[in-house]
Amino acid sequence: MLVVTTENVASYRTVETIGQVFGVVVRSRGLGGNVVAGLRSLVGGEIKEYTSLVEDTRRQAIDRLVMNAQLMGADAVVMMRFDSGSIGQTMNEVVAYGTAVKLERA
Repeated sequence: MLVVTTENVASYRTVETIGQVFGVVVRSRGLGGNVVAGLRSLVGGEIKEYTSLVEDTRRQAIDRLVMNAQLMGADAVVMMRFDSGSIGQTMNEVVAYGTAVKLERA
């Protein structure tokens, strides 16, 4: 399935707009990861434990977005975006969202 951040897909035309589609993930780093990340923050630089958490969470949100779009009968998701926020002090929410569409070759 095509997932793009653009409104249109080159060499295709949109024949049906199905509607809004999204994938939501809420994750938390374990206590050990938080301790290591806290120690890294004292010296500065990239905090790899949190980078890994965010990358994995975004991938999982896109996987859920694709699964939901397939259930709706879509060929693609256009205008895909991410939104994220915190829930409490230990959890991170990531939402991948866009518009589910049906395409045909132009």
